[in-house]
Amino acid sequence: MYDYIIVGAGSAGCVLANRLSEDPDCRVLLLEAGPRDWHPFIHMPAGLAKLVGKKGVNWDYTTAPEAQLGGRGLWWPRGKVLGGSSSINAMCYIRGHAADYDEWATLGADGWHWDNALPYFRRSEGNQRGASELHGGDGPLGVSDPRHRNPLSDAFLQAAGQAGHAHTDDFNGPDQDGFGWYQTTTRDGVRSSSATAYLTPVRRRPNLRVITGATASRVSFEAGRATGVVYSVGRRAFCEGAAREVILCGGAINSPQLLMLSGIGPADQLRRLGISVLADLPGVGGNLHDHLDICTLQRCTQGLSYDGLSDAAVAFQYYLMGRKGPGASNIAEAGGFLRSRLAEDQRPDMQFHFVPAQLDDHGRNRLPGNGYTLHACGLRPRSRGRLRLASASAADKPLIEAAYLSDPEGYDLKVLVEAVRLSREILAQPAFAPFRGEEIFPGADVRDEAGIVDFIRRKAESIYHPVGTCRMGHGADPMTVVDPKLRVKGVDGLRVVDASVMPRLVGGNTNAPTMMIAERAADLIRGLAA
Repeated sequence: MYDYIIVGAGSAGCVLANRLSEDPDCRVLLLEAGPRDWHPFIHMPAGLAKLVGKKGVNWDYTTAPEAQLGGRGLWWPRGKVLGGSSSINAMCYIRGHAADYDEWATLGADGWHWDNALPYFRRSEGNQRGASELHGGDGPLGVSDPRHRNPLSDAFLQAAGQAGHAHTDDFNGPDQDGFGWYQTTTRDGVRSSSATAYLTPVRRRPNLRVITGATASRVSFEAGRATGVVYSVGRRAFCEGAAREVILCGGAINSPQLLMLSGIGPADQLRRLGISVLADLPGVGGNLHDHLDICTLQRCTQGLSYDGLSDAAVAFQYYLMGRKGPGASNIAEAGGFLRSRLAEDQRPDMQFHFVPAQLDDHGRNRLPGNGYTLHACGLRPRSRGRLRLASASAADKPLIEAAYLSDPEGYDLKVLVEAVRLSREILAQPAFAPFRGEEIFPGADVRDEAGIVDFIRRKAESIYHPVGTCRMGHGADPMTVVDPKLRVKGVDGLRVVDASVMPRLVGGNTNAPTMMIAERAADLIRGLAA
């Protein structure tokens, strides 16, 4: 019998395993469906480009055909390995805007306003710049300035300035607006995933057990209380008991899926699949939203991009030079946040990631020659989708209906059209004159709004920030799934701790906020936070 069983060793699960096992009298079991994080490409920052098609560490999800995107099913890579998506992402350390968390509180997530969130960000963070009012200097998660900077990334920041945009040295500082270098979740030139930051240092604790290759099929209950988890390793099935709580940390897809497989979710859907209903929670799987991203690509007339580098040369240089060179780059080295003319409050409504390489279809479509890519996404999407079970079996992937660009007012599409315009404006600045070749996407012949809209429908993709499918809020709201202490409504002894509990997307990347949620959740579970 364990005190706590944690399902999912991703960005949140590894944090919880560390914090809860700090008590030597508390026995913790951590279950992860994927393998150990042994692959060297996980730990070399630039190795992320080679992890894109590696299905052994990726759940490899695809959405249902998207009506507003030409019927395309969009690829949703999610980490299936110790560290979860923090082991395969681009490592940009972004918290979002302070007002994002105050907005959570107004939506019913009491206690999650910015002043409550900041101490947990600081506790998590080990920033190479040291501690300050807004940053932690000795936390487990390594946060570093870029070790390697491509000349094209320098040109991008010069061009952003020439286009009239401010420069910032810290996207997580007092003012998020501006363009600059991304700090990354790295330490000494090595990826700092939740697994390496939180799990590896404590793996020898006798009260912590980690099982990889363990696929959870349901949570077990007695008299309305979670008592354990049924899971399989290979063809063998197991059931472990939890004396205190079961905690789901599977993310925006796997956590609602496991809830529904366990009889918690929209009653009509569950009954149709022959699943006995334990708690009728219609919000499970709802409120799904994500940052939709559009890429502007330009040829480069000089061989400066990362397109032509050989894998062997990058790896050899990285290890020979002491984790330096292109291998130490997170690829998305620079970027920015801005308030467009469509912004509705003081928060930036767009984010940019500049990549000194040609990226098409998540890098799966290799283009010839050299080039550079400017990602742009709208930060506050209004479209909402949902996730449903395909069957009553955990072996079957759930149905993901992202419903991109489906908001009735067409706001999300307008934001992306504006993002393309602003991307082109930056790339047209004099700083790129020595490098600028032909525009690949949208293409020189695409000039009017109708052409840009068609381009967006053909080419927009996820930038990997799905949230909201187990939304937290007031218990009286029928669409909430967990209360502000992350306890699942209608049952006892069960919590959800991951990005699925976010009522709304933060204005930025979601990895650091997910770790913050887990840090605070650990205190909530231990009775150390209100």
